[in-house]
Amino acid sequence: MAWRCSGATNAELVTNLTRAGIITNNAVAQAMRATDRALYCPKGTDAYEDRPQMISDEVTISAPHMHAYALEALAVALSRPGSVALDVGSGSGYLTACLARMLPHGGRAYGVECDKALVSWSRENVQRDDPALLASNRVSLVHGDGWHHDLGLGDGIDAIHVGAAAARVPENLVRQLRPGGGTMVIPVGPAGQHQDLVQVVKHANGTVTQTRLMGVSYVPLVEGTTNPEQ
Repeated sequence: MAWRCSGATNAELVTNLTRAGIITNNAVAQAMRATDRALYCPKGTDAYEDRPQMISDEVTISAPHMHAYALEALAVALSRPGSVALDVGSGSGYLTACLARMLPHGGRAYGVECDKALVSWSRENVQRDDPALLASNRVSLVHGDGWHHDLGLGDGIDAIHVGAAAARVPENLVRQLRPGGGTMVIPVGPAGQHQDLVQVVKHANGTVTQTRLMGVSYVPLVEGTTNPEQ
């Protein structure tokens, strides 16, 4: 059953999310308005309903209100000039595109997905949306294992979104967060059981805090993909 913020158009959907108080940050609203969800959902689905949509076997694009909550939790981390964002379990590419549109000039958003067919489809989706996002390397979508993928950035990653539930917070992703405010939003908990959306922040001295944001229900984050793209 669709949640309360469904709309007839993408603009109406975002307006309803704003009226409900889920979107409070203008950068989040602008990014979601600019990224038409219908371009990232299979044809024939109700793209503007506020509920998850199946995009392949056992893989969904999250409900719009969950995307909004995640972007709100990452907004400060995304505001640093030249910020880098990582979308783990990037699926259709929707949230990767939203992250890219929230980044200041010079920022880059990377999407990592374990399903090669979804990687190809997500690139097609972004190409339909705005070819410049790919041509400029503002968005990069690759095949890999989100548990173990390493962007190899010495300065760390400013914002990480994980779009599937991990049984535990992956230490590899925590390690890659930038000290001094690097932030990750991740659903944590076993499949089919209680899960929490958790915000992980790495401070300047390297210490990490975890804050529970809300209870959620996500498909599991797949572990064990081999031969990832670099």
